[in-house]
Amino acid sequence: MGKRSSYLDIVLNPFNLLRTKRILHVNPTVIPHRVEPEQINLYVYDYDHENLYEEKLSEVKDAFRYKHTASVTWINVDGIRRKDIEEICNHFNVHPLVMEDIMSIGQRPKVDEIDGVIFCLLNMLYFNEKDSAVETEQISIVLGKQFVLSFQEDASRDVFNPLRDKIHFRNNKLRQSGTDYLFYALIDLIVDNYFVVMEKLSDKIEVLEEDIIRSPNNRSLAKINQLRKEMIVLKRNITPVRDMVNGILRSESALLNERTTKYFKDVYDHIVQAADLAENYRDMMMNLHDLYLSNVNLKMNEVMKVMAIVTCLLAPATVIGGMFGMNFDIIPYAHHQFGFYLACGMMILIPIVMLYIFRKRGWF
Repeated sequence: MGKRSSYLDIVLNPFNLLRTKRILHVNPTVIPHRVEPEQINLYVYDYDHENLYEEKLSEVKDAFRYKHTASVTWINVDGIRRKDIEEICNHFNVHPLVMEDIMSIGQRPKVDEIDGVIFCLLNMLYFNEKDSAVETEQISIVLGKQFVLSFQEDASRDVFNPLRDKIHFRNNKLRQSGTDYLFYALIDLIVDNYFVVMEKLSDKIEVLEEDIIRSPNNRSLAKINQLRKEMIVLKRNITPVRDMVNGILRSESALLNERTTKYFKDVYDHIVQAADLAENYRDMMMNLHDLYLSNVNLKMNEVMKVMAIVTCLLAPATVIGGMFGMNFDIIPYAHHQFGFYLACGMMILIPIVMLYIFRKRGWF
């Protein structure tokens, strides 16, 4: 009963059902419903190779003064609220189509160049240890002439902290470069974090493989199905990023310095490797499913083999007992003083001989 409960807990978990629904039902023509936060936070980093100004803002209008600075400006917006996004985008001359993409949900990773800015959209990935699930957060990045705007929903889980640390060092490559390098650095951190998520999934796959080999059961099958869903999420979010980075490499925008191209080539190599790993993990899950079925069938065959051997060993006793139980007047040794012991001896001797023959032929 305990195993049955564990199986149902995994399969019928509302979280798993919700994830399945999200994976299978993606319709870009339906206007998504977004729960807007009560307030948003803006973090501004305005820097050049000599100076750095770091500021946390609670009002959108306070960030407008950084538009015409000669230095590099990075404005990170935590929280997606329509009226604030519209104010920021209108002030920095971001096209309304880009605004709609920023406020959308479940978009495919992509890159666009509209009205003098480069806009890219991709997902940060996180691994939820509690639910053993891959979670996503949509990130929008806008590259302008002297500014970079980044929009995200949950600042508590972003992967930009290493970049925030680097920006404080004056002799860092980031401080010596322009907005295109900052644009590259943000994308690079997101892509590098994909490998962290895949490493954790790899550990789960290895543990699951050992469990299947040792003792396949319904719970193992439920874990296989759950991990297969995570592989779908992983592949759906990683593979389009390869096309996105390739689009940046093919761009002839004046916002991208030719010297930065080699860095985007490195990101492209990483995302190709990540896409290959995601495909390999998908194949591994299919192999695990086949391994589970093979082990279950092997276990069933072992049970059937034992039952067949027991049936064969009991057959002589059944035949001998049936012969002495027939309703004939004359049955040899039926009334002999050693007849009973002779019958019992044959019932024991014949199965022993059969066991020897079975063992010699390698049947068990």
